[in-house]
Amino acid sequence: MEIKELMNQFAKPGKVVAISIRPDRIIPVRTVSSVLAIENKGLEGDRSKGGNRQVTFIQKEHIAAVASFLGKTELDFTLTRRNILVEGINLLSLKGKQFQIGEAVFEYTGECQPCSRMEEALGLGGYNAMRGHGGITARVLSGGMVNQGDSVFTIPHLIN
Repeated sequence: MEIKELMNQFAKPGKVVAISIRPDRIIPVRTVSSVLAIENKGLEGDRSKGGNRQVTFIQKEHIAAVASFLGKTELDFTLTRRNILVEGINLLSLKGKQFQIGEAVFEYTGECQPCSRMEEALGLGGYNAMRGHGGITARVLSGGMVNQGDSVFTIPHLIN
């Protein structure tokens, strides 16, 4: 089997565990059970208004790693200030792909690197704990509702 074929095989779809929106840069995020993804803009109620960082995603599996690096047993994902927490799918495997969650279609646009606020939010070493575990950014290609519990899967016929 060729690498291209291997890169398009997933054992199972991922799943949305939690959703948060950031109405402004400095204020705490707010968790919601569902949100409207707006084409070429981002999530309704979130501060993102377009560009390549419309929506941010992070893996539940990576939250556990970050907590471990910080010497903690658990970590509240909202402290990472990411929009959508998923489990069961390697977000970096979505590079170059379009993927669907609920009614919305997204396109991978890059890795979500930690910012200096991680030190404040997570404590001493927070920035370095997040390096390599910050998740991904995406654009909204087609809007629609995204709900906690929705599946995350690639759209094979749209893959470049």
